[in-house]
Amino acid sequence: MRLRTWANVCRFHLLQRLNYYVLPLAVLAFGFVVDVVILELTPAGHTPDRAVGGLGSIYVLVFVLGVQSVARSLPFAMASGVSRRSYYLGTTLLAGAFATAYGLLIVAGQALERATGGWGMKMAFFRVPYILEGPWYLTWLTSAVTLALLFVFGTWFGLVYRRWRIVGTVTFTAALVAGGAAAAVATTWAQAWGSLGHFFTTLSALGLTGLLAAVAAVLVAGGLATVRRITV
Repeated sequence: MRLRTWANVCRFHLLQRLNYYVLPLAVLAFGFVVDVVILELTPAGHTPDRAVGGLGSIYVLVFVLGVQSVARSLPFAMASGVSRRSYYLGTTLLAGAFATAYGLLIVAGQALERATGGWGMKMAFFRVPYILEGPWYLTWLTSAVTLALLFVFGTWFGLVYRRWRIVGTVTFTAALVAGGAAAAVATTWAQAWGSLGHFFTTLSALGLTGLLAAVAAVLVAGGLATVRRITV
């Protein structure tokens, strides 16, 4: 029964076809075209692959989709009799399904990219150095976990706004920034930047994916705790 409710929440979200079917593809296509133009206007150099950053646009979009998934739709769902918990878990299920599908799209893009020699210009659009350049299954797993992480992070932001409005959102953001700054200061005092860099550069793709999955689980727990007392 609960799984059916969560699936219904997914279907409810997917009624916004523009957000989940059209916008991600449009953003990827736009980023691809921009990167092609940039590479056409710049010297090729001697590197085997010319890395670009257009793929990052879909990750930004996924975060925004996570925010709007509760900022706009939660009141209607609750008015329809869906509990806060079911709505949140259904939205989390959507995050996983979306991430799985678009992770496979990135894998397909990589296959085409390799087959065409980087689209005929040695462009590495779908291949991200040290992160998305291994076997297809690791690329799929890492990209899917990262997409899901950003979606649930955006969902948590949307829940914070729904519960505490702009003051709470600013406070939440400030707390994240302060936490990051404190970690940076502590790392500097301990003179541990070299060790930290060595840790991440020697971390395997599977290890990185596991670390991202752990962070995503923490974000899901934070969102679940936040949604319990939301009023609309």
